[in-house]
Amino acid sequence: MEALLPVLKSRPGLSVLVCSLIFRVVHKLLQRLPVPKVVRQDDFRFWKWKNLSVSMVHSLLTGTWALTCVLVWPETLTDLHSYHTPLSYLLVCVSTGYFVQDAGDIILTGHGRGSWEFLLHHALVISCFLYALFTQLYVAGAVIALFVEVNSVTLHLRLMLKLCGAQSSSMFHINKYVNFFTYVVFRLGTQLYLSRYIFHNYSWMDRGGFFLISMMMMNVMILIYFYRLIRADFFPRSRIHVGQNGTRNSNSQKFLTD
Repeated sequence: MEALLPVLKSRPGLSVLVCSLIFRVVHKLLQRLPVPKVVRQDDFRFWKWKNLSVSMVHSLLTGTWALTCVLVWPETLTDLHSYHTPLSYLLVCVSTGYFVQDAGDIILTGHGRGSWEFLLHHALVISCFLYALFTQLYVAGAVIALFVEVNSVTLHLRLMLKLCGAQSSSMFHINKYVNFFTYVVFRLGTQLYLSRYIFHNYSWMDRGGFFLISMMMMNVMILIYFYRLIRADFFPRSRIHVGQNGTRNSNSQKFLTD
C-alpha cells in the first residue's frame, strides 16, 4: 500500500477514472443477479434497481472503510486538514470514482433532467473530493464525510423494498426505524461535525469560502430530505408513485437527495 500511494498522488485524476471504470464493471456484473418481476416490468424501476445495486456496494464498502480508518487512526477525527494514510487516500479515490460513474450513469441513460438535485449533490461531493486528492489536504475530512454512507445502506434498502412493493413487510418496518437512527447519527451527526469544524477554522482554512458554501448547500439538501423522509415514512398521506429517493411523489422519476 505504501508503494501504491505515490502512484495515486502523482496521477489523482487517472486514479479516479480507473476507480470509476471499476464501478462500471461492477454495474455490469450486478446485472446478472435476479431482479424482482415487478421491477422488470417498468423501465424506470428496472434502471433504478440496477443503479441502486451499485450504490449499495459503494455504501457497504466505503461506509465500513471510513469507520475502520477512524478506529485504526483516531488522528483522522482531529486533524482534518493535513492528516491522511495510504488507505484513507485510496478510499477517497475509490469513492470519487463511484460518484463520477453514478453521475455518468444518470446523465447517459437520460435521467439527468429529473435528477438535478441528485446531480447537484454529486457535483458538490466530486469537487470537494477532487480538491482533497489533488492538494492532499482535507483527506481526513473527506473520510469523515463518508460516514454518511452507513446511513446510505438503509436508505438504499428502503427504496429497493419500495421498488419491489414490499412496503408492508416486516423488513421494511424494521428498516424504517434503523434508517431514522442512522440518518440522525451518521448523516446529520457527520454534517454537524464538519460544519462545526469549518465555522471554527474558517479564518485560516485553504479555500474556506468554497467549503463553507458547499457545506451549507449540503446541509439544506439533507435537512429537506430528512423532512420528506419523516413525512413519507411516519406521516403518510396517500398511496402514489414511488419517487427516486423512495419518498411519495406524483412524479415517479423525480430525483431527490440520496
